[in-house]
Amino acid sequence: MTTRTTGQTRPGIRLGLRANLAQFSLLVLVNALVGGMLGQERTVLPLLADDVFHLSAYTAAMTYILAFGATKAVTNFFAGTWSDRYGRKPVLIAGWLIALPVPAMLAWGPTWGWIIAANILLGMNQGLTWSTTVIMKIDLAGPERRGLAMGFNEAAGYVAVAATAMATGAIAEHAGLRPEPFLLGAAYVVLALGLSTLAVRETRDHARFEAARHVTPEGSGHEGDLTTGQIARLTSLRDKALSAASQAGMVNNLNDALAWGIFPLLFAAHGMSIAQIGILAALYPAVWGAGQMLTGWWSDRIGRKHLITAGMLLQAAAIGLVAAGTTFGVWATAQILLGLGTALVYPTLLAVIGDVAHPAWRARAVGVYRLWRDGGFAVGALLAGALADAYSLTTAIWAIAAVTAVSGLVVAVRMYETHPRT
Repeated sequence: MTTRTTGQTRPGIRLGLRANLAQFSLLVLVNALVGGMLGQERTVLPLLADDVFHLSAYTAAMTYILAFGATKAVTNFFAGTWSDRYGRKPVLIAGWLIALPVPAMLAWGPTWGWIIAANILLGMNQGLTWSTTVIMKIDLAGPERRGLAMGFNEAAGYVAVAATAMATGAIAEHAGLRPEPFLLGAAYVVLALGLSTLAVRETRDHARFEAARHVTPEGSGHEGDLTTGQIARLTSLRDKALSAASQAGMVNNLNDALAWGIFPLLFAAHGMSIAQIGILAALYPAVWGAGQMLTGWWSDRIGRKHLITAGMLLQAAAIGLVAAGTTFGVWATAQILLGLGTALVYPTLLAVIGDVAHPAWRARAVGVYRLWRDGGFAVGALLAGALADAYSLTTAIWAIAAVTAVSGLVVAVRMYETHPRT
């Protein structure tokens, strides 16, 4: 027995990438600007903590990532709920309005407290805008090309992270750590706010259109009338695929916090120049970003579970190589492998959520998943900072490599395959 959701939808709506190519492409561009806002910090901010604000403790230096991650995680949850309640576009615009003061605060903030405050606002911006572009692309793509859609979305964001990290590193090498590198972020936020306000169209009716035709197996517990609390429990604990994806997402971003806050300090301690650190900081998200266009498509062909398992184990090996390395060549290889591992995981986890969640509450499920995933930034900042202070940078890196390997094994044991074709 199956149940089918019924409802009223606007006539003329079609699902699929080809049918919605113009809006989908526009949302890819907007998400690239979302990623660029994050990329402006990747090379410069860890060095600011050390060279400008003279923070000697690693835990103190990681507070901006803790502030960013905790705020983004909570905002993700509300982004999903508000997208269902008020529509996707208002939430997207609100995210860009919140980001307006961030570049100036980073460029001219007189104390470390200003940097933390900027990252609270940046976390809110990223939670609202990135979550909403994910939800809108899932709305437009329909079930058949969900992995490919997430591949394009995440590729745009993280290629922009990489390009901006490299650009700001090059600018900082010649013009200093502040304010010039952050002027890129100012341009990004103005352009994105204009596009989101004037050109992006609402997609909530696409989700309602899909929900009206969605068939749910009876007894699955995935009916279309679940409360937000039921969705949170299902995504976090009860459903094996959703909960396995949530923990893997958290560990993945725990790794990203390590790469963001600890790796540049390790590279600098071994005598790397700012330009070299910028290249290393860019390699990982560049490979991660570009690779997702392939891995998202691949997961539509062979399924999700095995790509996620392999990706988490590859990330663990790459992080171990960073801990063992001492030269630019070894670290560059490790960053490439870390990017490949993350590319296997990142769009595929989102596709799992889209596969399992009912269209009527999919936005809220994405919000719960991203709450767990981006909570990894906060957990990673605390864990890596505390281990580095108590022992050493390399001890912190080895410990997180072990956590990542365990996460991959959890996926292998707990997750079931979710793609409809497989």
